[in-house]
Amino acid sequence: MLRDNRPAVLFDLDGTMTDPFEGITRSIQYALEKLGRIAPAADDLRWCIGPPLTEAFKALLETEDANAIGRAILLYRERYIAVGKFENRVIDGIPQTLETLADTGYRLIVATSKPRSYTLDILDHFDLARHFDAVHGSELDGRNSEKTDLIRHIIRQEAVEPATAIMIGDRLHDIVGANANKVASIGVLWGYGDRAELEGAGADRIAERPEDLPAHVENMNAAVAG
Repeated sequence: MLRDNRPAVLFDLDGTMTDPFEGITRSIQYALEKLGRIAPAADDLRWCIGPPLTEAFKALLETEDANAIGRAILLYRERYIAVGKFENRVIDGIPQTLETLADTGYRLIVATSKPRSYTLDILDHFDLARHFDAVHGSELDGRNSEKTDLIRHIIRQEAVEPATAIMIGDRLHDIVGANANKVASIGVLWGYGDRAELEGAGADRIAERPEDLPAHVENMNAAVAG
């Protein structure tokens, strides 16, 4: 098998390529209500988009009990699998950006904390899968839900060269995971993290619009090559 020497660009999914607000918040509300809790308003759950579900339910349920958190996640998935994953929309400009990067010669890889099986369904549904060389997400048992672990797994599995790779995401978890693996990062402002969060986490660059990404990637790649 020939090694793929193209520089890799890793993309987060939620908040970076699609806006999953409705599906995720409604599914969290569903889980909490099934547990007999009063669910917060959808806007008060915006912070839950990006981090692993374990973190979200740990805070929402105010517990460290793994069984209680696991029960909440199962209830969340009950609704999310049925309808929530498609209560979603592709962010304007993302398909064109992916096409430009692929045509320029980059290897595109999905790197999301969302379970890989759901991710594949979403990418297929919104016709985004064709842009990617590989798709990586967490496992249903929680493995690789932390971005640091996920990016490390991708580097090994896909033989990615960290020095020429770039992680693109909208939350601090994307940036922290990239930094831990010596991968450059671009934080994006159209998702669920703001400039302060992304710069505070150590993002190398900040993109304000999807159409700005190809220039950022090219400039960063040229700096490494030079």
